Amino acid sequence: MCRVRVKANILVSWTALVHLQFTRIKNLEWTIAVLNVQDLEIRVGARVLMEGVNFRVASGDKIGLVGRNGAGKTTLTKTLAGETNPTKGSISHSGEIGYLPQDPRAGDPTMLARTRILDARGLGTIALGMQESSLAMADPDPKISAAAMKKYGRLTDEFNGLGGYSAEAEAASIASNLKLPDHILDQALSTLSGGQRRRIELARILFSAAEMMILDEPTNHLDADSVAWLREFVRNYKGGVIIISHDIDLVGETVNRVFYLDANRMMIDIYNMNWKNYLLQRTADADRRKKERSNAEKKASTLQLQAAKFGAKASKAAAAHQMVARAEKLLSGLDAVRAVERVAKLRFPEPSPCGRTPLMARDLSKSYGSLEIFTAVDLAIDRGSKVVILGLNGAGKTTLLRMLAGVDESDTGSIEPGHGLRIGYYAQEHETIDIKRSVLENMVSSSPNITEMEARRVLGSFLFTGDDSNKPAGVLSGGEKTRLALAMIVVSGANVLLLDEPTNNLDPASREEILDALAHYAGAVVLVSHDEGAVQALNPERVLIMPEGTEDHWNKDYLDLIELS
Repeated sequence: MCRVRVKANILVSWTALVHLQFTRIKNLEWTIAVLNVQDLEIRVGARVLMEGVNFRVASGDKIGLVGRNGAGKTTLTKTLAGETNPTKGSISHSGEIGYLPQDPRAGDPTMLARTRILDARGLGTIALGMQESSLAMADPDPKISAAAMKKYGRLTDEFNGLGGYSAEAEAASIASNLKLPDHILDQALSTLSGGQRRRIELARILFSAAEMMILDEPTNHLDADSVAWLREFVRNYKGGVIIISHDIDLVGETVNRVFYLDANRMMIDIYNMNWKNYLLQRTADADRRKKERSNAEKKASTLQLQAAKFGAKASKAAAAHQMVARAEKLLSGLDAVRAVERVAKLRFPEPSPCGRTPLMARDLSKSYGSLEIFTAVDLAIDRGSKVVILGLNGAGKTTLLRMLAGVDESDTGSIEPGHGLRIGYYAQEHETIDIKRSVLENMVSSSPNITEMEARRVLGSFLFTGDDSNKPAGVLSGGEKTRLALAMIVVSGANVLLLDEPTNNLDPASREEILDALAHYAGAVVLVSHDEGAVQALNPERVLIMPEGTEDHWNKDYLDLIELS
């Protein structure tokens, strides 16, 4: 029997090889990568985010991409999705990639939300054409009617060929589970809040049936029921998935591989295991590196001391040189020990002096066409008061904050600034940041009296060091934009903070810093948040329920509404 030798120097028979190939053909999803990355290097300016990165993603891989804020997770996902180019290396993929960025702005703003979702499979525009043709079929002109009938038939065939009403029902089910009712789906994208737009994009990607999904913080703006449904969807998804999320339950219950992006070592550690085992293995790896380094440093130190003694004698100079070389080799062969990751040190500003009621709102309302968001809302913000705004998604919470901040105008009523009012507004979509300016320029513009040196000092406490200050704000990740927006508030001297989901996109350590800062801030705060911990840290005195505009004293019974809001 003829035999061949394979790379591992194992002798196998031709029969065994044929059987192996047949097994692989039967399991193509095991052998063919959905995404293949080779020798990847990514730089931002002169800074190297990662280099020498190699990995592949196959169907069924559920990968949690982790690492501290600013490590390059979002930059990596943008590169994998084809939105930016790598500095070096290659990225290849089979099939479509569905990419959910942290700040989705895609789609024609005049397009209906329903059409945006359905167009993930090419159905939305066809369905609109069918509606238009159906109306034209009733035209009294027989030529127009006949042309419309012919067009309707052609579009119907296309519609059915792409899944038709069954696919439309599937999209409706996804939208419903993401709390996107019909009245939202029938609105233009331009009329929707940031949270609604993001859920529309998530629904579009989940409906697309893409071979690969890359989801950057997919649970932002989702209530508890939607998050639970999303976990089940990802678990059952047949394609490859890469997820960035600070929702521990999502990654804990779905991922079967973990990619740890180590910003200090500029590389990705790959763990082919679930989340629980990853946490144990990562700790073991860190302990191993420390022990290996400690032992190597001791041996190297001994060799260097001995070399120093031998070096004084000409007869032993060669031996000394060998000892030095051995010491250097010992140290160069070590994996770098993961440095302790820094955390932004956040303290909100001492509030500037102001009157008893620095901000008053009377009879505010907002409608988009015939859709009424809220009406006749009154609110008085007293000096140092703490108010939380609750309500279901789409109830107008963000819209109300934007009115109070002077970004949007109310259809009725008025905003009355009190004596000495200085507002610090944190927008959930980071609209306060000028993406065309650098990080430093944004800081300087937020406070007219701040010097460049002081701005750099504050930026340093928010982990923007060295050349980071000169980066265009447009290239920042969601977590970095959050830190920049908060840093801009810190130097503003604000006495009324309007905070819209300030803990989104943050790692657990940075989130704790924000919660501690909220707990110690002496000025007034109006907070919108899905984060129960943020509301508890604020310890509010009052709650405003939207869209009714009902005001009440805070009590712990309202905690149950936060995850639903």
